[in-house]
Amino acid sequence: MSSGAADLRQRKKQNCTESDKMAPDERNKENSKLGRSPKYMLIQRFAKLFFGCLAAVTSGMMYAVYLSTYHERKFWFSSRQELEREITFQGDSAIYYSFYKELLKAPSFERGVYELTHNNKTISLKTINAVQQMTLYPELIASVLYQASGSEEVIEPVYFYIGIVFGLQGIYVTALFVTSWVMSGTWLAGMLTVAWFIINRTDTTRIDYSIPSRENWALPYFACQVAALTGYLKKNLNCSAEKFCYLLVNASTYTFIMMWEYSHYLLFVQAVSLFLLDSFALAQTEKVHEVYRIYLFSLIGGYLLQFENSALLVSPLLSLVVALMLSKSLQMNMKKITFVSRLLKIMYIYLVLTVAVTLNFLLKMFIPHKENEHLLKFIEVKLGLNTTKNFTMNWLLCQESLQAPSQDFFLRLTQSSLLPFYILVLIICLFSITQVIFRRICGEPLKETVKLEDGRIGERPEIVYHVIHTILLGCLAMCLEGMKYLWTPYVCMLAAFGVCSPELWMTLFKWLRLKAVHPILLALILSMAVPTIIGFSLWKEFFPRIMTELTELQEFYDPDTVELMTWIKRQAPVAAVFAGSPQLMGVIKLCTGWMVSSLPLYNDDDLLKRNENIYQIYSKRSAEDIYKILTSYKANFLVIEDSICNEVGPVRGCRVKDLLDIANGHVVCEEGDNYAYSKYGRFCHEIKMNYSPYVNYFTRVYWNRSYFVYKINTVISFQS
Repeated sequence: MSSGAADLRQRKKQNCTESDKMAPDERNKENSKLGRSPKYMLIQRFAKLFFGCLAAVTSGMMYAVYLSTYHERKFWFSSRQELEREITFQGDSAIYYSFYKELLKAPSFERGVYELTHNNKTISLKTINAVQQMTLYPELIASVLYQASGSEEVIEPVYFYIGIVFGLQGIYVTALFVTSWVMSGTWLAGMLTVAWFIINRTDTTRIDYSIPSRENWALPYFACQVAALTGYLKKNLNCSAEKFCYLLVNASTYTFIMMWEYSHYLLFVQAVSLFLLDSFALAQTEKVHEVYRIYLFSLIGGYLLQFENSALLVSPLLSLVVALMLSKSLQMNMKKITFVSRLLKIMYIYLVLTVAVTLNFLLKMFIPHKENEHLLKFIEVKLGLNTTKNFTMNWLLCQESLQAPSQDFFLRLTQSSLLPFYILVLIICLFSITQVIFRRICGEPLKETVKLEDGRIGERPEIVYHVIHTILLGCLAMCLEGMKYLWTPYVCMLAAFGVCSPELWMTLFKWLRLKAVHPILLALILSMAVPTIIGFSLWKEFFPRIMTELTELQEFYDPDTVELMTWIKRQAPVAAVFAGSPQLMGVIKLCTGWMVSSLPLYNDDDLLKRNENIYQIYSKRSAEDIYKILTSYKANFLVIEDSICNEVGPVRGCRVKDLLDIANGHVVCEEGDNYAYSKYGRFCHEIKMNYSPYVNYFTRVYWNRSYFVYKINTVISFQS
């Protein structure tokens, strides 16, 4: 086994050396035919690389500045006080930023990390490892950079934090630019990718709604990994470029896993794409298996540094990678197209899938894990394999991000001309890939170098990988609208590559068998003319809208929430515990630092159960039942939100109070209509009436137009 591996490494070194030697010779011969000196070609290549890199970096920087300017115009950040700024962080975003604040307040970084890993000041009656459970590595890095760079006297912590996130979004756009550039050979494709990305910002990123979310920290690294993987899969790549791409894939894959708890699912989709690419013998098997090893080492490293995170061990990615590496021996004679090799290929695919499923089942059987069990239950209900009255499951199913995408989504992509060109590029690439697979089955080998006049874009492994990857992500996006933020950026990239690639147009002209016009000349003209026309039309239609967004002064102001936070900081005891909706509790934790009874986190069964129990304040339960629930979590104050209590949702049955009635069995069906029934009135309404028994358990201490705060009595009075 070791000798085989040594032979493989030796062959790779020889191939690299041969390609490095042959490439200059081939270029010199071509240049001599064209009457160009090697020095002239070197200057031309350097100028192309320099201006391309300059355009990529400039695009990323301008996008980061655009986000910063838009954020300032939307929230008036510079003219707000600290409390008003913090209120703009909603839900889970508030929790992430609150831990960043705690790290900066700690006497030392080590002490701050210790307090986060042994945190008992956030959720009542619960000690958590916040770093592991909430993936707080971005906050750790941001706090270290803020203190180590001496930025305390230069910039406020909140500006430093959101500045890093906006900077990462600039890197995200730059990586998409580079990926499209590498695929098409022209940085015009990168410019078009960035234009489509910004114009369709509503569907490409959630940065407008949730700055500190994990995906905004993680997806830029995934984009860098995809860009490096695109270069790594290319044929005839010189050794230095191949090593650089390999190292970048290593670093970005591991960083991506550390930044986002759900990263291994996205890497699993990528691994399936590479598996299909390798199964059709359209890429170098050695390169694909090197990527598998990167997955394996990244998962092991992530498991160790994420406090032995069992979710990584039971992930489908690990099971698939191990199955692929165990089944590799069957690929020995599969490169030769014979009847035996075809049987081996079928056996190989079947064996990989069987081993992966079996291994994942065994790992889940022997390794204790609870983190993602609710995801499997959700998938069962989503696919119609099961039904449930469970409040949490039904609440998740009602979330917009977990619904099928609306027609407006496709309409927006069509209006920006993105979807039509994506479909065109995808169809051409799919037909070309199908032709290549058919040729492989018939015994025709792949060409070592695909030239423009060949019109075989389906033989380029990096193109095949991206086509498979976008199809898989697209299938997920058709089921869950939240997945569009993963799919749409790569739609922008693939569509821009296609319209700017002479090879794609040449592939189309080969099928059409053009004779009136020279196909190569026409392909080169169209690869420049079509993106230029698209660019000018986008500029004319969408640039005024973008400038209007940046010049309009929007106003985000929530005086009721500001008043509530101010009252808590001034009047509530320091040791008080607040109960209410998880989203509001996240804001209270950030703005006041007081302990809460629940948080808007959905990766822990105990927290999910807490959230469901505390949401009962909006159900038709008795005052005594609610009192027992709240005191079981040592809550001292209850906050009722009028917006939830009197919610008039667009979809009946998806309001919080409707879901609670279903879960509690308070719904009666008569003649096809559902009616809520209980011998008790809705608690959030009844408690406002100030009559017994509600006044026996709760005392109203503060209220405004949106919030009602009640003190939970420790001594119960039963006077009427």
